[in-house]
Amino acid sequence: MTTDVWLPYEAHEIPGLPEASGAGFTYRFWAGGPEFPADPADCAFYVVPYMKTSETAVRPLSAMTSVRVVQTLTAGIDHVQPGIPLLAPGVRLCNARGVHEASTAELALTLVLASLRGVPRFVEGQRREEWRSGFYPALADRSVLIVGYGSIGAAVEDRLAPFECARVARVARSARTTERGPVHPLTELPSLLPEADVVILSTPLTDATRGLVGADFLARMKDGALLVNVARGPVVDTKALITELESGRITAALDVTDPEPLPAGHPLWHAPGVLISPHVGGSTSAFEPRAKRLLAAQLSAYAAGKPLDNIVLTTGS
Repeated sequence: MTTDVWLPYEAHEIPGLPEASGAGFTYRFWAGGPEFPADPADCAFYVVPYMKTSETAVRPLSAMTSVRVVQTLTAGIDHVQPGIPLLAPGVRLCNARGVHEASTAELALTLVLASLRGVPRFVEGQRREEWRSGFYPALADRSVLIVGYGSIGAAVEDRLAPFECARVARVARSARTTERGPVHPLTELPSLLPEADVVILSTPLTDATRGLVGADFLARMKDGALLVNVARGPVVDTKALITELESGRITAALDVTDPEPLPAGHPLWHAPGVLISPHVGGSTSAFEPRAKRLLAAQLSAYAAGKPLDNIVLTTGS
């Protein structure tokens, strides 16, 4: 039985990690560098390095013939999906639910407030020594639509609660009921979009959501509405978004883009009414301690033969 555990941190840096000899583990440090720390065939538990390219994330998978668990440190798993067909049946793929919700929801609310209240305009005015007073939109009394109502979408709504929104509507892949109210299925988006002043995207990137925000979606948004994307760049059709931004009909605040990183000279940089942050939704001081707690808990459960948390899929099932 293989016992290697590949970690993107040194084992001694993770409080609560099972002691190697007691658990029968051999901890290997690999943060995505060009050289593997050991033979990938001996890896049983692979923690995918954080904020690396998809190519880096999947590079060892074809040789991990004995791996039983692949654990990401991201909420989304799209960067490892190209490697899933390379895995043997029975491998559990786990995501980092519980690690990024607070930070991503904080940024979503920051982007909403900054965009509505004119903060980018104030920053530019300060640089030019111009006093840009006037009336600006408020979040209070606005209608908000959250597209992608998983743990991050729910965390966004938690933070919207004190801001006296007129309405918060929720959309997910399928309908369900929550303590806060109904979650509408994606099929109801066309009727919900015209009512929303702010549309917040927090959906995972899947075949169903790739390009979801295209020309038709954007055309259904009301005049003056704000689109906020803290999901994945390819959820939005960039060309269609630029067309709408250049018309001045809507505005946008984007933590993720397609392509990403956004290259110099790309027209999205200078499109009117857009605020761009460089994919920092989860990259905060809250990330590392939460990620390490997750790894300690998952590896403790694995060593004890107990069920793992956050299983997204099991290969071959």
